[in-house]
Amino acid sequence: MSEFRIMEIKQSIFADNDKDAECLRQELKEKKTFLLNLMSSPGAGKTTVLTRTIEALKDEMRIGVMEADIDSDVDAHTIAKTGAKVIQLHTGGMCHLDADMTRQGIKGLDIEEMDLAILENVGNLVCPAEFDTGASKNAMILSVPEGDDKPLKYPLMFQVCDVLLINKIDVIEYFDFDLEACKERAKKLNPELKIIPISAKTGEGIEEWAHWLRQEVKTWKEEGE
Repeated sequence: MSEFRIMEIKQSIFADNDKDAECLRQELKEKKTFLLNLMSSPGAGKTTVLTRTIEALKDEMRIGVMEADIDSDVDAHTIAKTGAKVIQLHTGGMCHLDADMTRQGIKGLDIEEMDLAILENVGNLVCPAEFDTGASKNAMILSVPEGDDKPLKYPLMFQVCDVLLINKIDVIEYFDFDLEACKERAKKLNPELKIIPISAKTGEGIEEWAHWLRQEVKTWKEEGE
């Protein structure tokens, strides 16, 4: 019987990425730039939430955006209208960004000029949750039409995030969505998770979300001193 070597590829890839992500996080802290990794399913409202976020904070801090997509620049055109600096990242078919891809994007964004950099990750609830991008904090958007059972179906996403935005609450009466059940399921997976119900359409909850970001950016800068 011939001998052969067994390699645990997935474990090796994750270990290397985690190390690179931690290095990137430290570099960003030294530069006093806060990087937010924003994740969600397609259609949850990432770009609209991002537009509202920029509108709420653009007079207080310098904001840059990295739009990640498999192969389009639709969202980048939308964000460019806000006045924020934006670059488009094409993943070439990959369904997530890792730390090295994020680092490449940061170079293109000229991070030294940013107080807040936002990475709008590729839209899905599986792959992006598995790869540490080097972000200061992770946020996810869950929209009401998706259902309140998403924490049960995609637990890792809820476990790795620091804040959960439950979007489209303006239409909650039209869907079989139990807000309290959703919160309970998410908290069971991640007791420290900050949960903010919002409506990107009406603006409800956006100020609470903007306040959370303000405090996190301030803390991040202070820790980098």
